[in-house]
Amino acid sequence: QFLRRQQVLQLYRKILRAIREVPAEQDRRYLKDWAREEFRRNKDATEEDAIRMMITQGNMQLQELQRTLKLAKS
Repeated sequence: QFLRRQQVLQLYRKILRAIREVPAEQDRRYLKDWAREEFRRNKDATEEDAIRMMITQGNMQLQELQRTLKLAKS
């Protein structure tokens, strides 16, 4: 449970760091609000499989955001 919490917090921090790279202020604010709301909405989840799935989904969304930012810069 402790390790799972660490994974979730690490994912949240990575997402917020990636969002800082978004050039448009309005988009940054929208994404930050979206991330905060998603994590807040799922904070009471206790089922291990569901948490593992949400972490996997969050990592995929983070990778997609990073890919999009990389394409935008090139």
